[in-house]
Amino acid sequence: MSYQVEAQAAYVLHSRPYRETSLLVDLFTLEQGKVSAVVKGARSPRSRMRAMMQPFTPLQVSWRGRHDLKTLIQAEAVAAPLFLKGSALICGLYVNELLERLLQPSDAHPPLYVYYQYVLNELRAATDIELALRTFEQHLLQQLGYQFDVQHCQPALIYRYESSQGFIPVGQVTDSLKPFCFSGDQLQGIVAEAYHRPEIRRAAKRLMRLALETQLGSRPLRSRELLQGYTPKSILP
Repeated sequence: MSYQVEAQAAYVLHSRPYRETSLLVDLFTLEQGKVSAVVKGARSPRSRMRAMMQPFTPLQVSWRGRHDLKTLIQAEAVAAPLFLKGSALICGLYVNELLERLLQPSDAHPPLYVYYQYVLNELRAATDIELALRTFEQHLLQQLGYQFDVQHCQPALIYRYESSQGFIPVGQVTDSLKPFCFSGDQLQGIVAEAYHRPEIRRAAKRLMRLALETQLGSRPLRSRELLQGYTPKSILP
């Protein structure tokens, strides 16, 4: 008997051609997490699904299937798509790529879905993209079970970041900071999301990159390469 899921809030993370006229899409859903599905006939010029299977469009979708690859049977746009452009567009693709790469199939993260909507709205407003990205990255890592434990970090000490061990004290703040190192004050500021302080933003950018690279492995992010070619000073970690 086929397993069917109805009326799920979702966004398209990524789509690619599948067979002659269909699409294979990765969805980020509120209640089911990441779901991969075939959208039959979506590449046909007359398909009503064609325009909806784009990133940044709030959807309500239904699918059937008991295995990892589902079949999408219905989709409706519940609001107008978010039209991002320039660096905001590339940052949106970066956020989508993180979710596509790091989420496990059918592992629901409702709080992360809320932060995803938050970061898309902030990208559309384009008032403080860097703040939105750092906030989203930190909550993404938390939802993946990765917490920055800084409760024992002292502001006057320097700590080296080790992915398997956390933060290891290596000296005083009077010493020069080396790669992989952060002051205790910086670490406490990052966890408190004190991003109104420029030095906390700079430290957060370095720390998020280190932590995310541990999760992503050696394969580079396509979106990071795009943004680095778009602007002389990347806001991605």
